[in-house]
Amino acid sequence: MVTPRNVPGVTFQNGRVEVHGHRGARGLRPENTLPGFAYALELGVDAIEFDVGLTADGVVVVNHDQALSPLTTTDTAPATPGDPLFPYVGRDIRDLTLAQIRTVDAGVRRIGPGQDGDPLILTQLPLPGTRLPTLAEVCELLHGLDGICPAVELKTDPGWPDDEIRRFVVAVAEVLDAFGLLARSRFLAFDWRVLAEARSHAPQAARVALVERKTLAAGTGWLAGLSPDDPTAAAVAAGASVISPEHHLVTSQLVHDAHGLGLPVAVWTVNDPGDMARFIEYGVDAIVTDYPDRLHQVLTSYDLPRPAPCTPAAHLP
Repeated sequence: MVTPRNVPGVTFQNGRVEVHGHRGARGLRPENTLPGFAYALELGVDAIEFDVGLTADGVVVVNHDQALSPLTTTDTAPATPGDPLFPYVGRDIRDLTLAQIRTVDAGVRRIGPGQDGDPLILTQLPLPGTRLPTLAEVCELLHGLDGICPAVELKTDPGWPDDEIRRFVVAVAEVLDAFGLLARSRFLAFDWRVLAEARSHAPQAARVALVERKTLAAGTGWLAGLSPDDPTAAAVAAGASVISPEHHLVTSQLVHDAHGLGLPVAVWTVNDPGDMARFIEYGVDAIVTDYPDRLHQVLTSYDLPRPAPCTPAAHLP
């Protein structure tokens, strides 16, 4: 296994593979919701990974895409009678207010147009009536749970102006700081300008450089002007504390190279137990999964430590 490494906001140690609940426990409960996060905590995770956006009225809310997706959200009723923006599903988060987003039901996953099947529908328990939470509500859920890391992905893209990136990072940092969670938080981003802003405005938090094939394409605008030819070296140059590649990109050589540069590796999204075992043998530091329960079983088979289950003290609405 890998040599111990300590970076701001995160500690990886020899013989330990972290369990990261992807959007909570997306394979088992509705993604990016308080019940989903609570269930992941009850299974046992080291980090809760989730996505955030900034509403038109400046509130940080939890949602995977920049827009409300018909796969995971359903309109119920307008926030005010005759609201010209209704229906809200399909609209960008930053064009909607918190009141408008609060009307959306996020508790039932649906099959999208042109999709033959969705394996998550077969295993995810529907919870109709579940709403999208704010970042503050997630912080309330995690407050007092020592050792649980909020892994917050900021959803932007290269088309965003720099000042919007800065405003978004500052807003997220302010919420985390208000709950005393900033020092154990992780800022995740495919748009690496977020990492630079996080280094300036939240230096005590870890910065996670997300990588997928799309963001490594020639002429990419995702890496803040850095070359995609050597992703690990580019991540170091971007000021990342951790590199987090999609599982298709992860090889034993990539893990070796990253560790040689002092970068822990968090691979996503890994749901097959065989793949989990392979990445453990590669020496990755964390595995992001929709099924924390499956990863627990694999860790047990390797006689590796597992995060303990915990119950949040905060009341779920």
